[in-house]
Order: sequence, then C-alpha cells, then structure tokens
Amino acid sequence: MDIRQLRYLVALARERHFARAAETCGVAQPTLSAGLRHLEEGLGVLIVERGNRFKGLTSEGERVLGWAQRILADCDALEQELVGARKSVRGRLTVGVIPSALAMVTPLTSALLARQPGIGIRLLSRSSIEIQRGLDEFELHAGITYLDNEPLAHVRSQPLYEESLVLLSAPGRGLDQLRSIGWADAAELPLCLLVPEMQNRRIVNAAFAVAGATPTPVLETDSIAAMVSHVREAGLVAVAPEPLADRLGAAAGLIRVPLTAPEVRQRIGLVVPDREPVPPLVAALWAAAEATGR
Repeated sequence: MDIRQLRYLVALARERHFARAAETCGVAQPTLSAGLRHLEEGLGVLIVERGNRFKGLTSEGERVLGWAQRILADCDALEQELVGARKSVRGRLTVGVIPSALAMVTPLTSALLARQPGIGIRLLSRSSIEIQRGLDEFELHAGITYLDNEPLAHVRSQPLYEESLVLLSAPGRGLDQLRSIGWADAAELPLCLLVPEMQNRRIVNAAFAVAGATPTPVLETDSIAAMVSHVREAGLVAVAPEPLADRLGAAAGLIRVPLTAPEVRQRIGLVVPDREPVPPLVAALWAAAEATGR
C-alpha cells in the first residue's frame, strides 16, 4: 500500500468514473486500475465492485475509503506544517460557503491573503448539508454556514456576522413607502425563494409557519444571482438576508423592507473540523477570522 493508491481510491469514489478519476490523478486509466488492484491485494479485501463501468465500493471498500480520506488529510497537513516551519504557510484552502454568504466572505479572504500571501483559496457554493459532508469526507478544509438553526456536528465554530431577513423588491411596486411588512402579508406577494433543500429556505418556511401563512412561490432557485435578476426584471419579490440585500440589492437599484412578526436573526460563522492537530491552512484561516471579528 502506498499514498498514490489511496489517492486513486478517493478520486474514484468522488468521480464515480474510472477515466475521470485517472484524469484528476494525472495518470492513465490502466495505471489507476492497477494501483487499485495492488491496494486490494495488499489489504486482502475486495474494494471496488467490478464491472464494465464503476458500480460502487464494497462494504469493505467504504471502510477503506474512510481511512484513506483521513490518512491523506493528515499527509497534506504534515506537508503544510513542514513548509510552514521554514516559511509562511502555503497551499490551497478549500472552503464551502452557503450561497447567501458568498458575497459576504471578502473581508475574511482578504484578511487571510494579507496575512498569508502564499495561500490559494477555492470557494465553493454549497448547502449546509453539503458542507457537513465535505468536512466529514475531508474534501473541505472549512465551511461558512448558519450556526444556530441546524448546527453542524464535530466542528469548532466562530461567528462572523449576524443576519436578519428582509423583503427585496424593485422600486415602484407598492412597497417603497413601507417601514416593515409582516410575514403573513409577504406570503400573498409574488415570491421568489431559494429552493427547499437550502437551510435559508427552511428558516424562511419556519417564519411563515409562525405567522400562520403558507406561501406559494412563483419561482424557486438555488442561485442568488437568479433571485436578484428576477426581482429586478420579472416583478417578483424575494426574501433575502439583510447583508446580502444591502450589498447586491443596492447595486441593482432594489429596495428592502424589514420582515416582522416574527423577526428572524441568524448567526453566520466559520466552521472547521474539531480535530487535532489543526492543519496549518485551517489554523491560518481561523486566525484571520479572529482578526476580522475584532
């Protein structure tokens, strides 16, 4: 068994296709297949369900995959620490971010790059459920997500900012003069909401339920950009986080109206795996978050 074979296995489990897995590993498909066979021979178990195409992993293969993910994460952290002992931290940090927070992470990433210019950052739009999975499977170094509504497991968290929910509308559609609007009244409007699979939507649904209202949205989307576009051009109104409405809505010439009865506030924060030792990339991000929050 060697590290390359473990990387082949993790790539195959992620891509679920032999040729694509080989491409991501920078090897030919026969090389990847041979490496997986050597891994099976070394461990004495069948790992991959054999067939003309990838069918999945055996039960033993799933257990080996979990160990492979942990081992590779530890190897990467070791390399980062050894480099960091000689000079500034280097490497690529992968962070999953809930879509409603993507426009709000710039202060954190800017602080990190100013402190550690050798780091590269990969920001991925992910639901809170996908962030949990990515942290568990070592595909994400960290996440930025809701902290209170559906807390993630086996993580350390650090609050970044707090959001309330507002109604986002184009001017001239009857909402310009309102100081606030209740959730029950908002339910009667032509709504654009995020899809039910997203935690933001589950929070919104809960607020409507408290108000005794059941909205029927005209449009559902998993894209903040699509939401803003349909508010601006299609005459719809959207329920959006206040910081996002202030940043994107103002740029698009939209107005926002606070939602009340009930008032909803949620903390958004950084989450990292609760594991020791902490990889240098993760430690650098955590320190930048502490500095940003001061």
